[in-house]
Amino acid sequence: MFENRTYRKQHQKKGLVSFDITVKETNLNIQAQTDLSQKAIHSVLTCRDAIETYIKLFPRFATSLVPLNNPGPAPKIIRDMVEAAKLAKVGPMAAVAGAVAEYTGTCLLENTRQVFVENGGDIFVKSDTETIFSIYAENTPFSMTTGIRVKKKNKPYGICTSSGTLGHSKSFGKADAATVLSRSCPLADAVATSLGNMVRVESDIKEVIDIGKNIPGILGIVIIKGESIGLWGDLKLVKISG
Repeated sequence: MFENRTYRKQHQKKGLVSFDITVKETNLNIQAQTDLSQKAIHSVLTCRDAIETYIKLFPRFATSLVPLNNPGPAPKIIRDMVEAAKLAKVGPMAAVAGAVAEYTGTCLLENTRQVFVENGGDIFVKSDTETIFSIYAENTPFSMTTGIRVKKKNKPYGICTSSGTLGHSKSFGKADAATVLSRSCPLADAVATSLGNMVRVESDIKEVIDIGKNIPGILGIVIIKGESIGLWGDLKLVKISG
């Protein structure tokens, strides 16, 4: 399940300690000022317990491909996933990886000033400097040669990627990569899924970006299909030297 994650080596931030944790199906790469593995494991267990318990009560939460109604009294991670899914017009589980990354990262910020939590290409970030994220879009000319530069931000943010041609996640589109920047990692995750679902051919890129940039809370978008790339928002593309 966790093979082919060599791209993680490209994201090492100078001065931070990198470590991996695995809890059931959740595998995270984390960078922080110290090794906070045990605290991260506890946070993931808490997240998974909330989600798994809610699914037992409401099985449709796990299977719906469309937004669900207000969940009523529920853990905050559930409510955040439902809200993100409504804005993105997808099922709530489209936000799960981003939600777990954000909740784990927020927990770790009690013990580190900077943190990166990467969950299968969905990343929660709190950094003191600008950051360049490598693009991994296999079989395109942009993969590992082009990066996304995000300037320093005072508050944490999420940068999440969905692909219709790579990975095991469910996708109905053919985008090689749909990357979304937002203050909310669950929202970035859900919207990346939604936009990726809309891309079938290269000519779809502009229209899909126009849809995404009108979703409240979205700060930036990059979409790759074949040899074409589209960009909008508070980020820049940069060349990565080999």
